[in-house]
Amino acid sequence: MTQIKQDLLEVIETTMIPEVEAYINELHELIKNDEQTEDNMEEVKEMESFLVELQNIVVGINENKIDEKQAEEIYTKIENLLEESQEQE
Repeated sequence: MTQIKQDLLEVIETTMIPEVEAYINELHELIKNDEQTEDNMEEVKEMESFLVELQNIVVGINENKIDEKQAEEIYTKIENLLEESQEQE
């Protein structure tokens, strides 16, 4: 496995998936406590879809269905997302 694929796999498994799952759990808590808004309901759908995409990327890497260029593009997008997220905090 190439370095970029290893880096991508690591950032997805150690950062992205846990953060997305934690956020989904927070949204589910709002729903459970009947504190949700219409936006929260839409966010749950979007985040669950994003989680599936991340899981599919992991499968694609492990099954060698993602080439080096795709891995690099995805990695760059994820890095940008993480930077934007840190700037908003």
